[in-house]
Amino acid sequence: MKTPVYRELVAASSRPTVLSILAGGESYGYEILKQVRLLSHGKVDWSDGMLYPVLHRLGRDALIEGRWQLTEAVRRRKYYRLTGRGKRQLSSDREGWRMMIGTLETSWGGSNV
Repeated sequence: MKTPVYRELVAASSRPTVLSILAGGESYGYEILKQVRLLSHGKVDWSDGMLYPVLHRLGRDALIEGRWQLTEAVRRRKYYRLTGRGKRQLSSDREGWRMMIGTLETSWGGSNV
């Protein structure tokens, strides 16, 4: 049985999750979705409708850049990569999330509730 992940938590974690994935190298939408599933051991399953608005917002904020490329099947696919600004934002996000995770762990008494 999957533990429900609240919409607010998914929304709050979407930027650092995508930026973290792209820190590993250029990728495209479907691969990002697969990576989220893999990293969460199948517990988080984003949809296209959730991911693409995040990618558009990150692009609008100049945290990522996209480029179109033809695949072997002669289809266009958009690849995304981090910008310098995106790398700095990821560093800031990591710091903030680590602080929040530490705060939660302390408030829970270090137990896995």
